[in-house]
Amino acid sequence: MVDIGAKIKKTRLKLGLTQEELAARTELSKGFISQLERNLTSPSIATLVDILEALGTDTAAFFTASDANEKVVFTPDDMFESENAELHSSICWLVPNAQKNALEPILVTIEPGGSTVQDDPHEGEEFGYVLSGSVTLILGDKRLKLKKGDSFCFKAIEPHWIINGAKREARLIWIATPPSF
Repeated sequence: MVDIGAKIKKTRLKLGLTQEELAARTELSKGFISQLERNLTSPSIATLVDILEALGTDTAAFFTASDANEKVVFTPDDMFESENAELHSSICWLVPNAQKNALEPILVTIEPGGSTVQDDPHEGEEFGYVLSGSVTLILGDKRLKLKKGDSFCFKAIEPHWIINGAKREARLIWIATPPSF
C-alpha cells in the first residue's frame, strides 16, 4: 500500500518546495498540506490530481513509480557504445536512458588524430575529466590543452568539441547538463 502523505512529502522535498509553496501552487492551505503529509487527512481525487500536477507528475506515475526500484548502479552490460570511424572516436553512454535525468555522463575515447563531433551552442553546462592521454578542447575560438588529471567546466554557449593531436589514445569522462549527447 502506498503511503500517500509520505510520498507527497518526499516528492515535494525532492523538488525543493516548501509546504507553503506547494499550497500556493494548488490553492490549498499550508495546514492542509501539513496534515496530508502526516496522514491526518485524505485528499479528494480532484485535490490529489491538482497536487500531483503541481509536483510535476500524475496519478499513474505516482502510484506505480517506486524509488526503491530505481536503478542506481550500472554495469558494462547496461552501457551502450557508438563508434565514429570517420572521426576516430567512440562514445560510451555510462547511464542508459540518461536523457530522463538532469545530467548525462559519457566515456569518450579518441584515437590519435581523432576528434568528437562539433557540438553547437545549447542550453546548459558541460564538465569533463581527462582519464588518460592529452586533448585540446575547442571552445569557440579558444584552443585549451588538457592532460591526464585535468578537467574542464563551461557554459555551452559556443561551438565546442575535443581533438586528440597526440600520439596515443585519450579517454575522458564528459558530462552534459541537460543531456545532449
